[in-house]
Amino acid sequence: MSYENLVIDISERIATVTVNRPQVLNALNAQTVDEMDRCWQELEQNPDVGVVIITGSGEKAFIAGADIRELNAYSPPQAQACSRRGQAMISRLEQMGKPVIAAINGFALGGGCELALACTLRIASPNARIGQPEVKIGIPPGYGGSQRLPRLIGKGRALQMILTGEPVAAEVALQWGLVNQVVALDQLLPTARDMANKILANSRTAVRFSLQAVHQGLEQPLEQGLFLESVLFGLCFSTPDMKEGTGAFLEKRPPRFTGQ
Repeated sequence: MSYENLVIDISERIATVTVNRPQVLNALNAQTVDEMDRCWQELEQNPDVGVVIITGSGEKAFIAGADIRELNAYSPPQAQACSRRGQAMISRLEQMGKPVIAAINGFALGGGCELALACTLRIASPNARIGQPEVKIGIPPGYGGSQRLPRLIGKGRALQMILTGEPVAAEVALQWGLVNQVVALDQLLPTARDMANKILANSRTAVRFSLQAVHQGLEQPLEQGLFLESVLFGLCFSTPDMKEGTGAFLEKRPPRFTGQ
């Protein structure tokens, strides 16, 4: 995999993706969005990757929004097309079928917040600032923030963030459930890797089915979500991993999952 604005490191089934545009606080331009879309496809298809960690280069920013110079030149049709491309890229990340951890090492604004919202888990450093400031430049969120943010933290808090355009500090984000954990900056990636390793110790199939149950179930009425859960639960009983996991529990030993 070769990219201009992304740095990819794959080690022990963990892929660490670093957005590498520090001169513009890792802002998302069209090229970076396209590279991300390609990257998510390749990581999804890579059998040697079980968990993905996303972070930004430097200590100031995760992703500090979109490239405003590009946005300023768009016509209305171009702007809508840009929004749809960004939404598709972020949806591809969310639907990868593998857990994705956002290691938020600074500003996560606009598209950066929207990308983090699509991740499975979010860990922030104390200097993180997370927000949807688009109204301050005359536009609403365009990469899914108006939909994912209220689903995660509730309508009232989401509207507060979107309508004021003011970011929230890491500790507030933790209180609101916007991030899962706040850790020192030098512990951000080690903590993300530790969490990734805990996930990797489990059945690959069970992890994938759990992601599917939550993502699809939340978009359905409760009864349909419960039915989906029961179907996925039943399917696991046909897998070697289920036999290994239950057998290991009964034999009081660590399981040796094969991902089947």
